[in-house]
Amino acid sequence: MQKFTPDPKRWAALALLCAAQFIVILDTSIIGVALPAIQADLGFSASGLSWIFNAYVIAFGGLLLLGGRLSDLFGARRIFTTGFVILTAASLLAGLATSQEILLAGRALQGIGAALIAPSALTIVMRLFGHNGAELGKAFGFWGAAAAAGGSAGVFLGGVITEWMAWEWTFLINVPLGLIVLAAIPAVLRKSERARGKVDWFGAITVTGALVSLVYAIVTIETAGLGSPLILSLLGISLALFVIFLIAQRVRREPLLPLGIFKAPNLAAGNLVMALLGAAWIPLWFFLNLYLQQILGLSALASGLALLPMTVLIMIVMVGFSGKLIGRFGPKTNLILGLLLMGASLILFANLPLDGSFVINVLPASLLAALGMALAYIPATMSGMAGAKPEETGLASGLINTTYQIGSAIGLAVMVVISTAGFGHGSAGPAEMLQGFQAAFQGAGVVAAVAALATLLLIRGGAVQREVPVG
Repeated sequence: MQKFTPDPKRWAALALLCAAQFIVILDTSIIGVALPAIQADLGFSASGLSWIFNAYVIAFGGLLLLGGRLSDLFGARRIFTTGFVILTAASLLAGLATSQEILLAGRALQGIGAALIAPSALTIVMRLFGHNGAELGKAFGFWGAAAAAGGSAGVFLGGVITEWMAWEWTFLINVPLGLIVLAAIPAVLRKSERARGKVDWFGAITVTGALVSLVYAIVTIETAGLGSPLILSLLGISLALFVIFLIAQRVRREPLLPLGIFKAPNLAAGNLVMALLGAAWIPLWFFLNLYLQQILGLSALASGLALLPMTVLIMIVMVGFSGKLIGRFGPKTNLILGLLLMGASLILFANLPLDGSFVINVLPASLLAALGMALAYIPATMSGMAGAKPEETGLASGLINTTYQIGSAIGLAVMVVISTAGFGHGSAGPAEMLQGFQAAFQGAGVVAAVAALATLLLIRGGAVQREVPVG
């Protein structure tokens, strides 16, 4: 057997890949604080505002499987580079937007770029460090920390930019960051091997259409009504496209998603839990942003600073403690504990008062939520990639990213409908808005509890650790 030689530049490459992860998460978190300013400037409705997030994650989640497949066929480095070119150009478009349509188009293009970046970057991480379990664990710690750092920088920079500059710069900041990454790629990333095969464009189109139809139907329930012909038509289209996609994947010789991958231990269950994790976490983050500004009256900068302790704690726990805790107690125990802590925090958020105090009412619950997310995210990722064959690593990474993003989009869409059910299109005062926020927090808490139960019943303890590649 030929001896494997590690890439001598693998740690420099990891730094660049973590920078990419940082930017992808930054794109999600930086807009949160700026949402009220964007709403006031471009006239978004309450439900329309969620599409600033959904336009990104639907394109991101809907195309991640395709991004993983393209990474395998054309080389991870090439797709990684292409993704950053698209992301940088899309950020420029969103930053220069003067209408809702242009902004949402820019956000969707950002999602397309991220859909190429995320699976190719994770594939490169696995190929660089999969030879050594200890190095892989350390690399995953930095990977998770980069995501938390992106969240920290996002909420802080979002506040600074919105307060002292303009919301447009929450998008334009990606332009110099993207150019720096593109300049560094040739120096630290080796060219990746290309696999033989074809791209399943039909599968990519049908699954993306199904996901877009589903989320759009959920968001539109608020205005059209659950039993309206529009909603029923959208749900019917979504179901039909999902069925067509699954049939096509079964009969095609080179499918976008080989269904046999779900036979791997824990992979299907891990992806389900990851979707539920996103469906609980993103509404928590979204509505907490709105509570701080629209109920407590904090400025954009103060709101960003208020959310900073959450993401700093996530980063500290992921880097300093997650690996040790997973090694000591196993991923399943950490995942259940993290989800229960997140559920407890959502119960606290569901009881936020109209005249609340940040120190008393928000800070303790937000730190509890951060601890829960820090304990849950890496074990959920490991579970979702468990048992995948080496040649399916790109597909597994695309799949776990897909389930998280789509779970986030659907979870947020459902909670927006729940939060606005009481006042619809009418003008809502602070008391009515708070009641809607509380209902959304309660709904997200139920999702966290379901995720914990699914972990307990479906994920096999210890299996993840045995199947981490060690050479």
